[in-house]
Amino acid sequence: MTTTQPTGPSRPHTPMPEGRCASPGTAGGIPPRVLSIAGTDPTGGAGIHADLKTIAACGGYGLAAVTALVAQNTRGVRDVHIPPPAFLQEQLEAVSDDVTVDAVKTGMLFDVDTIGVVADWLRRTSPPVVVMDPVMVATSGDRLLEEDAERAMRDLLPQVHLVTPNVDELAVLLMDEPAATWDHLVSQAQRLAASADVLVLAKGGHLSEREVRDALVDADGVRHVVSSPRIRTSSTHGTGCSLSAAMATLRVRHGAWEPALSAAKPWLARAIEDGQHLQVGSGNGPISHFWELWEAAARR
Repeated sequence: MTTTQPTGPSRPHTPMPEGRCASPGTAGGIPPRVLSIAGTDPTGGAGIHADLKTIAACGGYGLAAVTALVAQNTRGVRDVHIPPPAFLQEQLEAVSDDVTVDAVKTGMLFDVDTIGVVADWLRRTSPPVVVMDPVMVATSGDRLLEEDAERAMRDLLPQVHLVTPNVDELAVLLMDEPAATWDHLVSQAQRLAASADVLVLAKGGHLSEREVRDALVDADGVRHVVSSPRIRTSSTHGTGCSLSAAMATLRVRHGAWEPALSAAKPWLARAIEDGQHLQVGSGNGPISHFWELWEAAARR
């Protein structure tokens, strides 16, 4: 389902300089209306909490449909409550009956029934931009997708424009061993892109390289690579959620995936670097989503 340009009615979104996200309240045009379909995080670092912060930081208006109520903190997941699938469907219908959705980002879907509701809604509404973060395992190691839902997650891929797995999630989607090198990671991403007709964001954060490379990969190979220095920090909670939400928002803003990645990657790197100043929790802390806004405010 790879596309160069979203379909649907055109709207005047404001272009941004490459390499930067947009602060809230950018002038001119309609901010992207981005729907996060994901689980919660009461500590605010991951899931829909991170998505809404990211969407705002990147100049969009965030919407959210809750798939799971997660009792977690920076040290791990304690419990997960899944609302009835019919209630998730009601949330999605309520949004799409009233609001023009410019982009969708999916996060924690957890089980077969939840994935089925989302798949059916995507088929009927055909959002112009769909980004899937295939949330399977939390940073803490806690499982966030039932094992029998892995096949349903693979079946959802053809309805998605971009999928953003980490190293382990990419391996699960391919039923393969996790990549240990960049070349292996790119090869796996290319295989997934070809098999599911989807653009893949190959993320090198879990590799041991000094530079962290992220690449847009399609069936023909690497389309675009953006690198950043590896940051030694424990403030990594919700990085996958945040990057996928940024890509969904910035894809609408820029009109193409390549400049979206070029803007999202340095924004995320700085958010990770500044996360230590938040002092939230004693485990893997959150990133600082609004570093750009707070930095601008401090200069006034």
